[in-house]
Amino acid sequence: MTVTGFYPVLDTGLVARRGIGIVQAAEAILEAGARILQLRHKTFFSREVYERAEQIATLCRASSALFVINDRADIAALLHAALHVGQEDLAPSDARKVLRAGAILGYSTHNERQLRKGNQEPVDYLAIGPIFGTHSKENPDPVVGIAELRRLRALTNKPLVAIGGITRETAPAVFDAGADASAVIGDLFPDHVTKASLRARAEEWQAIASSRR
Repeated sequence: MTVTGFYPVLDTGLVARRGIGIVQAAEAILEAGARILQLRHKTFFSREVYERAEQIATLCRASSALFVINDRADIAALLHAALHVGQEDLAPSDARKVLRAGAILGYSTHNERQLRKGNQEPVDYLAIGPIFGTHSKENPDPVVGIAELRRLRALTNKPLVAIGGITRETAPAVFDAGADASAVIGDLFPDHVTKASLRARAEEWQAIASSRR
């Protein structure tokens, strides 16, 4: 599966603060037509969290969408999911030893050096960011910006996912700079979050991504 277009990331902490259940949020996004969905959980992976992840994995399969687990190769393997790792997580070469054969693996990078190194790793796609200032991550890396995104695009033939502070207003410039996909975290959520309003927001993102292909 090629990683392109609208790449929603459900951060469990952010979802909880917006007052909607994580499974309900996943349903809304998938009903809007998303073909990829990442679950990002940065604290203890309890049995309850695993059960929710299992439910979302089932929803993704039913929607023919790629389900991506952030950080945890073991959880991704258990759920037959894709995996996304960062600079401080398990190295991609080690993650491959845990994942099932053929699993999709993504890798976060934040500058030219990391992108060049990541391009040599056994990964299926690379992420670069933060493109803009972001509040969804503690201690974020320096902002990359549109001009640098355009320059770095030429350094890899792998699908490139832009991430970090991207909104519906800035997404067209991100795609025009060469990003294959735009990861969306904060701008997934409207001011008043319900399943219907979240689905409508995801549909907006789908339309933007589709128009830039």
